[in-house]
Amino acid sequence: MSGARETLPFEGFGGASDAFERSILASPLLGGGLPEEARSHLERAATRYHLTDVAETHLFEAEKIAPDHAAVLIALYRFYFYKGRLNEALDVARACVAKALRLNVLGEDWRRVQPCDAAFGEWEALLPRFFLFSLKGYAYLSLRTGHLEAGREAAEKLLELDPRDRIGAQVLIDVLNRMEDEEEADGEHRS
Repeated sequence: MSGARETLPFEGFGGASDAFERSILASPLLGGGLPEEARSHLERAATRYHLTDVAETHLFEAEKIAPDHAAVLIALYRFYFYKGRLNEALDVARACVAKALRLNVLGEDWRRVQPCDAAFGEWEALLPRFFLFSLKGYAYLSLRTGHLEAGREAAEKLLELDPRDRIGAQVLIDVLNRMEDEEEADGEHRS
């Protein structure tokens, strides 16, 4: 075995999230069990990222083989996000939230999740953190695609579950508050 570190599909685009995604994919619960053929398609998609249709075809093939696998979901999310296809990235974020709800045995509605339902305060607890990161992706993309109330609701839920705000939800709420303040100011100027 060489000392070389395995790369993630589309690695390098995510900045600080790369380390978290690496820990997800190293986890037997989230990263284990990816069929070799699916991994091969993800690798080919990453090396052909600049060829959108070709890369997407490989992602679809990986998805056919392992439709609910974290590696496939993360690769799809990153692909759509960095291609600016935010509605499709939002769909993948929803799938990640649903997967995280199942893995954490939190029911089917993230709005009903309570701080005591999982170890959200323990940063080393991978499954709860996967839920928080998935919900943050959903919140951010909801905002970017104009679903402001859904984005705010998800960001506020994140702060409820992570009051120390290690996930960075307050930034999303601050942006929304500034947008609302600017709208109010514009409305006053028009009157």
